[in-house]
Amino acid sequence: MSRFWSPAIQSLVPYTPGEQPQVEGLIKLNTNENPYPPAPAVEAVLRNFDTERLRLYPDPECLALKQALADNAGLTHDQVFVGNGSDEVLALTFMALLRQQQPILLPETTYSFYNVYIDLFDIDARHIPLTDQYRIDLEAYSGENGGIIFANPNAPTGISIDLKTISALLERNTDSVVVVDEAYVDFGAQSATQLVNHYPNLLVVQTFSKSRSLAGMRVGFAFGHPQLIEALERVKNSFNSYPLDMLAQQTAIAALQDETYFDQSIQRIIDTRTWTTTKLESLGFEVLPSHTNFVFTRHPDIAATELMQYLRDNKILVRHFTKPGIDNHLRISIGTDEEMQALISCLKSYPGI
Repeated sequence: MSRFWSPAIQSLVPYTPGEQPQVEGLIKLNTNENPYPPAPAVEAVLRNFDTERLRLYPDPECLALKQALADNAGLTHDQVFVGNGSDEVLALTFMALLRQQQPILLPETTYSFYNVYIDLFDIDARHIPLTDQYRIDLEAYSGENGGIIFANPNAPTGISIDLKTISALLERNTDSVVVVDEAYVDFGAQSATQLVNHYPNLLVVQTFSKSRSLAGMRVGFAFGHPQLIEALERVKNSFNSYPLDMLAQQTAIAALQDETYFDQSIQRIIDTRTWTTTKLESLGFEVLPSHTNFVFTRHPDIAATELMQYLRDNKILVRHFTKPGIDNHLRISIGTDEEMQALISCLKSYPGI
């Protein structure tokens, strides 16, 4: 049936999401989901929601959510865009801002969905290698370009870039958009949101999926100059005027309002990440410095594919990437203390560790 496909789709390689197994009893450390539930106020919204309202369309502008996000970030509502998860926000960003005559610049090793968008929208791109320490070197992002995009912290490495370095890039690169994808920023990195009012070409993309425990609701957003936001709105309204349903909008607002719960959940994950890193290193693993809710690690003497299969045989799922340069690493999501203790115990039982 592929003879009916559009020509561009014939060679398109879709993004491969982390496995979502339909098996009970697994310890799932492969998709960077938050191990803790959303804020209690989210449950209250779901329990008290008037289902009769579902016969109506949701607010296409998501004005209440935009205002809540703006208030939380110290911005105005016209500096906020929302979409169906940060993946949709990124897709609209590629369509609205990154289809230019000059090639865009991005890391060679980063979130793999970027390359799917590049192929889908026929965008010319130049990929810049990471350093020997697996870091993004923004000094290498120079010359004429159609835009720059990078994840901070980067994925799947987990390493972050400080705000001073990002500011220096924005000072140099004034003629094209700079997109900072901050899906994991809340776990210890510095957000570029505070730079939005200083640089009209800066767009910061975030999500409720990780730190706010709302992966199942699919809520993403972006902060930027009103003209950048208008470009995203134009594409959104030419594609899907109602990307967020009523429940998604209301639960996102509720999650924003409970900062105490948010701070406590983040700290629990950071503490567990520190414990996990120490234990992995004691077993001979090399662990990259992480400001995310995962660790990126390798054992110098044991192939990552073997370790991944061993863990899977013991009902623990982790993520492995086949891309050259990182193909001997495992990305391990931070779960509960009990889940990470089970991981370490399992690894200790592997012959040779």
